[in-house]
Amino acid sequence: MPDLTLPTAYPPAPLADTVDSYHGVAVPDPYRGLEDLDSPETRAWIEAEVALTERFLEAIPERAAIRQRLTELWNYERFGIPTCVGDAYVFAKNAGLQNQSVLYVAATPGGPARVLIDPNTLSSDGTVALGSVSFSDDGSLMAYSTSASGSDWLEWHVRDIATGADRPDQLHWSKFSGAAWTVDGRGFYYSRYAEPDPAQQFKDENYNQTLCFHALGTPQSDDVLVYARPDHPDWNFSAMTSEDGRWLIISASQGTDPNNRVFIQDLRDGSGVVELLPDADASYDYIGNDDTTFYFRTSLDAPRGRVIKLERDDRAPVEIVAQSGDLLESAALFGDILLLEYLHDAHSVVRRVTLAGAPLGDVALPGLGTASGFGGKRRATETFYSYASYTQPSSIYRLDPSTGESSLVFAPTVHFDPSDYVSEQIFYTSKDGTRVPMIVTSKKGVARDGSAPTVLYGYGGFNISLTPSFSPAILVWLERGGLWAVPSLRGGGEYGDEWHLAGTKERKQNVFDDFIAAAEYLIAHEYTSTPKLAIFGGSNGGLLVGACMTQRPELFAAAIPAVGVLDMLRFQKFTIGWAWTSDYGSADDADAFPYLYAYSPLHNLKPGTHYPATMIETADHDDRVYPAHSFKFAAALQAAQGGPAPVLIRIETKAGHGAGKPTAKVIAEAADRYAFLIKVLGESGAETTA
Repeated sequence: MPDLTLPTAYPPAPLADTVDSYHGVAVPDPYRGLEDLDSPETRAWIEAEVALTERFLEAIPERAAIRQRLTELWNYERFGIPTCVGDAYVFAKNAGLQNQSVLYVAATPGGPARVLIDPNTLSSDGTVALGSVSFSDDGSLMAYSTSASGSDWLEWHVRDIATGADRPDQLHWSKFSGAAWTVDGRGFYYSRYAEPDPAQQFKDENYNQTLCFHALGTPQSDDVLVYARPDHPDWNFSAMTSEDGRWLIISASQGTDPNNRVFIQDLRDGSGVVELLPDADASYDYIGNDDTTFYFRTSLDAPRGRVIKLERDDRAPVEIVAQSGDLLESAALFGDILLLEYLHDAHSVVRRVTLAGAPLGDVALPGLGTASGFGGKRRATETFYSYASYTQPSSIYRLDPSTGESSLVFAPTVHFDPSDYVSEQIFYTSKDGTRVPMIVTSKKGVARDGSAPTVLYGYGGFNISLTPSFSPAILVWLERGGLWAVPSLRGGGEYGDEWHLAGTKERKQNVFDDFIAAAEYLIAHEYTSTPKLAIFGGSNGGLLVGACMTQRPELFAAAIPAVGVLDMLRFQKFTIGWAWTSDYGSADDADAFPYLYAYSPLHNLKPGTHYPATMIETADHDDRVYPAHSFKFAAALQAAQGGPAPVLIRIETKAGHGAGKPTAKVIAEAADRYAFLIKVLGESGAETTA
């Protein structure tokens, strides 16, 4: 058994006798004080916890070697998917260890290029990241957003593509927004909030988003309010403009509910907004239009998705592509050809059909992986996509939609041999008999005798699908003889709406049962064993880890809940948390409180229980999942721990929920994560190089 002695005792957390009443049930909240992130007591506790975690990690001999190997593996040139902009192409490229990828413009994809914008110059430490970009129809201008220290708050700018110079336009207080240009390039639509109280910027609830129009060369104070619904403060808006320049298409969503409404505005006659699809009875993704005929990918009467068309003045849907046995994730229109991206058992399949629905054949893909991209104007004669798997770094391909033929544009060179590794898809049975897929990746020849250290990673929520992707961090784990296992849990989107809904609200326990059943399968079939099994997940996946380690603490040796939703009674009171009630429900609802209380990780810790070795991860600028979730759970778990396994919390500074995190921080975080797992799983003697 590894020596897991802590260098010092756990820091004392500020305590209070706070008790809340939920529908007649008294619920203590002794660590409520940690919700005040800037109080002297909280800051002192944070500093002490950071010091304890660092002292534990710095004593692990393998930490430096893991970080070195991660740095070597991350140091490879990688490209993003090119976008055709006028007569040129814009693409992102990272030379290897740059904190942020650089945006380039070139005459040909992957050819000689000049820098369009280098986010690494926007801050000294790489913590200002490039967010969304959107190009005017003639390819002369780019609207782009930046975010600082991992925040969701965006700042919009406009850059002249020919000169690389910024115009004076500068927009603030935007979140969860893209930019949609008018076809004449005179301005763009974007979504924003009212300016918050500076003291509440990282805590304030985000209600009453509005859709605005910004005319180039004017101050933000002159922006025109296009659409708002004060009668529905929980609605969010995103906008697109049709390629013919006639229509503004507005998608109105409620929180994280995948179902949405679609409104349109005729920009030619300046008429008002018309409710084209007003009922939020399904998900609707706009694909394109022919004058007043609109094409959508939808889940209407098709939980796995289909393609329909409808007329502005006749809303009856006409089916173009029927639902199949696979999940239709997205659709794109090139001329009169539809490119359809499907998920088949959590990996990509791409099909071509005519606009009349006649099949034209599949696009050949390299194997069991994820294809993404396929963007571009309808008039384009080419599109681009990326392809990756757990053992194959992302490569970029050009596709001719008319023939379905692909050609390689860029393939990265990483310092490892992918043929040494293998991914296999297995199917196991969950508690209620549901068949669940799982992909297990390992180095070839790893023994199936229960001795392999294993990370079981999951998410299971918000209709999000986990598909194969490449990460140098995973590769380091595989090099050491570890297994990486990813089940497609209910609550995700891998099999459509029914699969998603089976893991929401009062059915959320299904997600935890699926994850626990995956662990039991891996142990029963000797992929691993309890002393070698770790569970890991972030955000909703952090909730997953927190719930499973409190329900079955004896099943796992280690747990890493990252930026997790861990207080299920108060999550809706911070930042954008209210938006998650579509998946979770709310403790303010008497019907939802019992099931939330039954699995809330913070409220199901039992003093004296032997919990797995745990390293909680959060960030001081996380304005998505408020850091107090992790703070309160860490304090409560440290107090409840009845066994010898350590309970640590790793608190990142100048970072947020994860998006835009600089490479240096990603490497440091991964090194600490695997050093911790190596220590607590007793893997000190493993190799650190290929």
